[in-house]
Amino acid sequence: MSQNQAFPAPSQALVDPDGLLAVGGDLSPERLLSAYRQGIFPWFSQGEPIMWWSPSTRATIAPHQVHIGRTMKRIINQHEFEISVNLAFNQVIAACANERSDTGTWITDEMQQAYGELHRLGHAHSVEVWQHGQLVGGIYGIGLGKLFCGESMFHRVTNASKIAFIALCQHFEQHGGALIDAQIPNPHLTTLGVRSQPRVDFLAQAANLCQQTIGADCWINQNIHLNRK
Repeated sequence: MSQNQAFPAPSQALVDPDGLLAVGGDLSPERLLSAYRQGIFPWFSQGEPIMWWSPSTRATIAPHQVHIGRTMKRIINQHEFEISVNLAFNQVIAACANERSDTGTWITDEMQQAYGELHRLGHAHSVEVWQHGQLVGGIYGIGLGKLFCGESMFHRVTNASKIAFIALCQHFEQHGGALIDAQIPNPHLTTLGVRSQPRVDFLAQAANLCQQTIGADCWINQNIHLNRK
């Protein structure tokens, strides 16, 4: 399968529902990576066919623009959390799925297996937040050069998901990362500095960033530290 042959052009996505582009296919690593490189992501519920999306508006942030409010600065200064990268990917994605189990989740067993395989191949990554040795928050997504496509995050204690997002932004920036795609805007992300971007602008930016190289040490298994800024 070539990079482009599997999907229609994102400009052909439906207006209602916004961004629905294609239905069917599989979640093989090759197809998933092809999708993300074209600004497309899978999103569907248990029992539904695989649906592929490229919404007209994208939630994005340049890592250096992450907003750290006064409350979060105080929390960071208290050193209550430890942060790591790629030390508990499977636990993070399982926790993200479990957090949404009451309302239904798109992170099905099939999705967990698919992204677990991408992690094994070095394409999917997680940032973990720990407190007293327990995993209390995290975020996972796909790394494509200087673009990171965030998929989901979770928290088990207050502010842990915000800590994970801030840590991702700081770590990604330190290694040359230029843009984080958060897919669909929501109020939680907006408080952290995420803004809406027209699809056409995002696609042009993403296509360029996917071809650029990030620091070699960015996604090795490691412990990291937050900066208050």
